[in-house]
Amino acid sequence: MPLHLPPAPAPALRSVLAALGSPTAVREAPVPALRAHQGPLSPDHALPVHVWDDVSGGMPQTRLTGWRFLVRGGERAVATAEAMLTADGWAFARFCGGPYVAATEQALAQAEALATPCQPRLLSVPELYMLTLWLHHDTASDGAEGLPAPGDLLIPLAPAPPGIAAHRPQRIADLLPRLTLRLTPATPLLAEPA
Repeated sequence: MPLHLPPAPAPALRSVLAALGSPTAVREAPVPALRAHQGPLSPDHALPVHVWDDVSGGMPQTRLTGWRFLVRGGERAVATAEAMLTADGWAFARFCGGPYVAATEQALAQAEALATPCQPRLLSVPELYMLTLWLHHDTASDGAEGLPAPGDLLIPLAPAPPGIAAHRPQRIADLLPRLTLRLTPATPLLAEPA
């Protein structure tokens, strides 16, 4: 089933294209795979990035923090590029590498194999150092708005926190009790993934 990708704001896309077109920005990126790639780079799969700040508060109350693009070098993603909203509008923020690049590609492939239409987004849970692919049920929404619904699916990206299975799609309502349990006082703080 094809994913219903929301269109990124044009200024966000332009800022990422400008960064990819800048030899200095690419050469100075802290992403070895991006710096080492020979050939053209292109943004792909624009995903709105939402943050869920208070897991203990029950159903997610999220806020949009940016748009993340997979950066393709040939057939594979070599990095991500993120644009964020500033007082002056959308601006390029950073290139990123690491395990979440491949994990995002894997989760998108999993989402495409599902029978239910969905709109993919990224949902960050800073309290748990966790990033998920959020499969929103409202495929007509613009991607920047809307709250997670109990039936929406989350695919935790690897590396996931202990006790949370990476790349296992789960309804938010089913995953929520395990997330709040991770935050009980007896739970040690998790180390931030590299």
